[in-house]
Amino acid sequence: MIKIEIKEGENIERALKRYKRKHRNVQIMQNLKESRYFTKPSVKRRREIQKAQYIQNLRDQENI
Repeated sequence: MIKIEIKEGENIERALKRYKRKHRNVQIMQNLKESRYFTKPSVKRRREIQKAQYIQNLRDQENI
């Protein structure tokens, strides 16, 4: 559970903005979306490998 302490004299809009930022960083919504449907372990592994290859390609291009 995410808790936001509202500081004295702080605007509610500012507090909501901090809450949204924390919520996004915790990746609650991403975890909910992932658990919505079952994905086979082989598909998860394939996605991880593709992501690693993509990042490696970016790093290789940066070093050239």
